Amino acid sequence: MIVKNSRWLAGLLLLAASLLVGFQSPTQGLKATWVWQTELIEDGGEKLLDFARQQGINLIYLQINRDLPNATYETFIQHAHEGGVAVHALGGDPGWALSVHKDRLLGLADWTMNYNASVPADNRFDGIHLDIEPYVLPQWETDQGEVISSWMNNMQAFLDRAKGKGLELGLDVPFWFDSYATPEGGSLNEWLMTAFDQVTVLAYRNVVDSDHGIVSLSQDELKLADKLGKPLLIGVNTKEMPGESHTTFYGRSKEQMNESLSDLTGQLSAYSSFAGIAVHDFRNWENMPGGDGSGGSEPGGGKPDPDPGDQDQVPDADPIDRDSKVRGTYIWEANEVLQNGQEILDFAKEKHLNWLYVRLDLQQPYSAYTSFIKQASAAGIEVHAMGGHPIWALEENRAKMMKLVHYVKNYNRAVQGDERFHGIHLDIEPYVLPDWKTDPAEVIAEWTSNVDAFVRELKKDSSLEASMDLAVWLDKYKVPGEDISLSKWMIDRMDHVSLMAFRDTAVGSNGIVSVSKEEIAFADELGKPLLISVEMKESHEGNHITFSEEGSAYMEGELAKVAELLKNSPSYTGNLVHAYDYWKNAKP
Repeated sequence: MIVKNSRWLAGLLLLAASLLVGFQSPTQGLKATWVWQTELIEDGGEKLLDFARQQGINLIYLQINRDLPNATYETFIQHAHEGGVAVHALGGDPGWALSVHKDRLLGLADWTMNYNASVPADNRFDGIHLDIEPYVLPQWETDQGEVISSWMNNMQAFLDRAKGKGLELGLDVPFWFDSYATPEGGSLNEWLMTAFDQVTVLAYRNVVDSDHGIVSLSQDELKLADKLGKPLLIGVNTKEMPGESHTTFYGRSKEQMNESLSDLTGQLSAYSSFAGIAVHDFRNWENMPGGDGSGGSEPGGGKPDPDPGDQDQVPDADPIDRDSKVRGTYIWEANEVLQNGQEILDFAKEKHLNWLYVRLDLQQPYSAYTSFIKQASAAGIEVHAMGGHPIWALEENRAKMMKLVHYVKNYNRAVQGDERFHGIHLDIEPYVLPDWKTDPAEVIAEWTSNVDAFVRELKKDSSLEASMDLAVWLDKYKVPGEDISLSKWMIDRMDHVSLMAFRDTAVGSNGIVSVSKEEIAFADELGKPLLISVEMKESHEGNHITFSEEGSAYMEGELAKVAELLKNSPSYTGNLVHAYDYWKNAKP
C-alpha cells in the first residue's frame, strides 16, 4: 500500500497494534470494505469511520459521486487518515469493459488525479479501485474473446493514464477467472495481477475449509500472486443472495463471520502475497446481527427480509399524473441512475418523457433508488425496474430472474408510495443463444415456463405490472404443445409488451407499422396495451434498423406518423426509444 504521510502511517501502525475486535494478523494487516453509498460521507463520515474502528477496517473503497464538492471528500479522507484508514476511489460498471465506454473509465482516473492535485496531501485518495464485471454483459455469452480484448485495452489505457501518479491501482476479479486467456493465449489473471498494484479476489463462499471453500477456491490466485510478488486480498460477501446462500455470510452474526475470517487469515498467512480480507459491502456488513443475534437488516435498513413466501402484500406505487400516451426510454447502464440521476431527469424533461425502464444493480441498498424515483414521480414519470439476459430463458437460470422480482417487491415494501416501482420489465432474447439454432422448441418451452413462473411470483402478492420486450418476428414460432403463436402467448401473459419494431420508417412494407401488424392485432384482440419501441443505437444489421444515421428530429417525425396510423388501435399505448445512452448522444 502506498503511504503518503507520516501521520497516516502512524495511524495505521497504531490501529494494527490496538485492534480489539474482529481478526488480527501480524503480517497480513489489511481489512477492507466497499462503500457504495457515497452520501454516507456528507456529514464527515463519522458513522462509517466509527464502524471502521469497531471492525478493524483500514482500507475503504469509496464509490465516487462527482456531484459532491471536493470539500466533502477532503473532510472525510482527512478524518480517515487520522484514524489509520486508507481511502481508494471506487468505480466500475460492466460496460466499462467495452471500448465505447472507455471514456467513463478514464474519467474516473482523471477526476481522482485532478482532485488529488487540488487538495493538501493529507486529504488525497490513496488509490483507485475498479469493480468491472464484464462477464455479466450479454456480449460475454456471444463473443467472449472480443469482450476480453476490449476490456484489456481499456485497462491498459487506464493504467497508462494513472500509473506513476502516487495512486495504488486495484481491481476486483472473481476466483474462477484463472481459466481464461488473453487474446495472445497467456493467462488473463497473470496479466491483470502483473498490471495492477493490488488485486482483490472475490472468493464468495461462507465456508473456509471444504472442497469448495474459500481456501480451496483462492489458492491458485495466491500461488500466482506469490510468484509475481503482488499483494492480494480475499473478498467475502455479506449480501443476501436468494438461492445462493453458500456465497454469503448473510444470516450469520458479525462475531460468527469474524471467527471464520480469523481462521481464514491464519490459514492463508503462509502465502507471502496474502495481504488481508475485503468484506462486501459496508451497508450489508453493518446490518448483520451482533454476536447476540440481535439487529440485522436488508439492504435498505430495517429488519432482515423473511422468505418471500412469508411476506405481506406489496403496497402499490402512487399513481402518476401523466399523459395517457407513453413516451419513454430504457436506462441500461445501472450506474447512470446512481451517479447521473439528475442528468436523466433533465433529459426526460427536455424530451417530454413520462416512462422509464431502469436496469437495477441488485447489490445496491434500497436508498440508492428512492430519491431518483421520488423526483421522477413528481415530474410525471412512471419508473419500471428492468433486468434480463438471454440465459434467463433457460430453467436452470430461473433463480436469476427471481432475484430481481424479490428485490423489487421488498424494495416497494420498504419505501414510500412515490418512491416505488410500478412494474418489472424483462428483456430476454434467447434467440442469440447457440441452443436456439439447434433446438428452438426446447428453448421456447423453457422460456415460456420461466415467464409463467415470473408472472406467478410477481402477482401472488403484488399489483406490479409484468412486461417484456418482444421481437416483431416471434409470431412465426408456436408454443410447444399449443396451437398458438409465441407472440400472442407472451402478450396474453404480460400486462403490457414493448414491441421491438426496429425500423427507421413508419410506412411501407418494411416500416414500423407493417412489421408490427400481427402483434398489434393480437394485443387488440386480447385487450392488452402495446408499446412501440424503436432503435437509436448504431446497428450492424443495416441502416433500416435504426435512426442512428437520421437523428432525433427525423425519428420524431416518423413516430408522429406511427401515432397517427395507429390512432384507431385500442392497444397502441405509445412509443419508446432504445436507449437513453444513444438517444442523448444522437444527431439533432
